[in-house]
Amino acid sequence: MSNPKLFPLPTFDYLGIQQPPTDGVDAIKIVREWFSSFTQHVSSNNVDGVTSLFARESYWRDMLALTWDFRTFIGRDKIQQFLTDRLDLSQLDALKLREDAFLRLQRPGPDLAWIQFMFDFKVGKVGVGMGIGRLIPQSDGSWKCHCMFTNLEGLQDFPEQIGPRRNDQPSHGIWTKKREKEVAFEDREPAVLIMGGGQAGLEIGARLKALGVDNLIVEKNAKVGDNWRNRYEALCLHDPVWYDHMPYLPFPPTWPVYSPSVKLAGWLEGYAEAMELNLWTSSTVTNASLNEQTKEWKITIQFADGKERVFNHVKHFVFCTGLAAGVPNMPSYPGMDQFKGQIIHSFDHKSAADHAGKKVVVIGACTSAHDIAADFCLNGVDVTMYQRSSTYIMSTKNGWKVLFEDLYTENAPPTDLADRLNASFPNEFLHSGLAQRQVKAIAELDKPLLDGLAKRGFRTNWGLDGSGFGRLAWARAGGYYLDTGASQMIIDGKIKLKSDSKLERFTETGLRFEDGSELPADVVLFATGFGDVRTYIRKICGEEVGNRCKPIWGLDGEGELHGTFKDLGVPGLWYIMGNLALHRFHTKHVALQIRAMEGGVFGTRYSPDP
Repeated sequence: MSNPKLFPLPTFDYLGIQQPPTDGVDAIKIVREWFSSFTQHVSSNNVDGVTSLFARESYWRDMLALTWDFRTFIGRDKIQQFLTDRLDLSQLDALKLREDAFLRLQRPGPDLAWIQFMFDFKVGKVGVGMGIGRLIPQSDGSWKCHCMFTNLEGLQDFPEQIGPRRNDQPSHGIWTKKREKEVAFEDREPAVLIMGGGQAGLEIGARLKALGVDNLIVEKNAKVGDNWRNRYEALCLHDPVWYDHMPYLPFPPTWPVYSPSVKLAGWLEGYAEAMELNLWTSSTVTNASLNEQTKEWKITIQFADGKERVFNHVKHFVFCTGLAAGVPNMPSYPGMDQFKGQIIHSFDHKSAADHAGKKVVVIGACTSAHDIAADFCLNGVDVTMYQRSSTYIMSTKNGWKVLFEDLYTENAPPTDLADRLNASFPNEFLHSGLAQRQVKAIAELDKPLLDGLAKRGFRTNWGLDGSGFGRLAWARAGGYYLDTGASQMIIDGKIKLKSDSKLERFTETGLRFEDGSELPADVVLFATGFGDVRTYIRKICGEEVGNRCKPIWGLDGEGELHGTFKDLGVPGLWYIMGNLALHRFHTKHVALQIRAMEGGVFGTRYSPDP
C-alpha cells in the first residue's frame, strides 16, 4: 500500500480528465508556451507567476543549483516558499529550452500521461545548470508542471579540464618524473584527503582532479581493488554494467553484464593509473582532528613500515569507506559461548573451500546471505539458510527490464543523461504509486519464481509501502535480494531453508529454535549487515566530531538521503557511500561543492530544518 502522506498518482480519473491526450498532441507547442511563461516569471522574480504554472500536488527537486543542497519541495505551497526564499537570490538566467527527442508526450500507464522536456540555464555568475520538467493535463485543458528537477552541472569560472580543455602539451620524457613528484606530496599538502581507494575514492579523486583541486587518495590495502579482491570469492555485482559505468572512462562493450568482484578489482587498478590519480597504497589514516579556528584538518597517515606522514592543513577530509565501515552487526543469542563450532560474520568470510565437509548455517536472507549460500552450494558444502524475517525478491532478468528499460540498457541514452532522467523523479513521487505499479509488473513476470519460493517456505514481501527494493535500499541499505540464481537453488532444495520458528539459542552442536527443533552446525555465518558508519568516523576523528555528524544514509522527510554527498555537520568533512551508479552521479556534486568552496563562490545552503 502507498504511504497515505504522499500525493496520489496524477491519473486521468484523479485529475478529472475526460478525454486523455493522444499521440497527436502538439507537445512542442504546449511546452513552448509553458516554458515562455516560466522564463518570463523567473526573469522578473515573479514567484506567484511561477507557482501558478505548477499543479497543486507537484514536486520540485533541486540538486545544488538553487539550494546548494539536495532538496525536494512537495506541494505548491512548499514550492512557493522555496522560490520566495531562493529565486531572486539564485539569479537564474539564460534559460533555454532543448527542443530534442526527449521533448515528447510519454504514457507510463494507460491512465497516466505527461510531456517531458529539458532546458539549460545559468545560476547568476556562478553556476551552469540543466533542468527536466514534466507537464500533466488539467481538467480545463491546460497543462501544468507536476515534476521539476534542477541540477548544478558546473561552475562558470572552474570548468572541468576535459575534452578541448585537457592538457595538450607533449611531455618529451618528463611525464614520469612529474607524476612521481605529484604523487609524493613532498613540498605541498593536498587540499583534499580521501580515505579509501575503492570506486568511491577513485571517482571523487578523478572528479576533483578534473576541476583542478589537488587531492590525495589513501588506501590501506596493498593494491587498488583489494577491497573487492579480499571479499568472499563468490561476490559479483547484481547491477548491470550499463548502470555501473565510471566517470570519464566507461566499461568497454565486451565487459560482462554482471561484474565479478575480482574483475572489477582489476578495472579499478587500471582506472587509477589511466586517470593519473594521486594515490598511496599500504597507507592507513590513523587519526584526524579539526582545527576549529582555521577549519583545517590535521591528518596522520601510517605506512606499512611503521613510518608516518602528518598533514596539518587539509581543507577537506572525505571518507570513502563504504557501508562496511560500520561495525559488523552480530546479533547476540544465548549459548554462543558454548557453541563448539565456528561463528563468523560475512565480512570475514573468504571462500566456501574454507569450510569443505562441514555443515554451515547462514543467518540472514538478503544479498550477502544468498551469494554466500550459493557459493557453498556450488562447492558441495551442506548449507542451510535461516530466514529471520521476510525478504523482497526481484529477479535481475525481469526487474531491470521493468525498472530501467528506457534508462540503463544496451541501447539507452548516454549514461550521464540517464542519471539525470533517473534523478528527475523525486523519491517521494516514485513511492506514491509509480514504484508500486512497477513492483506488481515485476512480480507478475517473476510469478513462477515467487511461487516456488513460497512453496519452500521462503517468506517474501513487496518492500516498504509496496515499493520494492528501491526504498529498502535508501532507507535500510538492505532487506532485499536481486536474484541471480540463488532463489532457484532454494526452490530446488540445494540450499536448505529454515524459516518457521525464531532462533532461541545456540547449543554445543548447533542451533535450537522456539518450536523445539534443532539444526546441527559446524559453522554459523551471520550475514546480518553493518551498524552505523559514524562509528568509524568516531574511531578516526574522535567522539566529539562523530557526535556532531548528521545521520548518514536513510531518507529524510523530503525523500532525500541523509548525510552522504552533502553537508555532514562538521566543516570540511564528507562521507560518500552507495552503489557505483550513485558514486558516478553524486561524486560530481561533491566535487562541485568543494571546488566552489575553494574558489570562493559557494553560496549559502538552503537546508531543511533539523
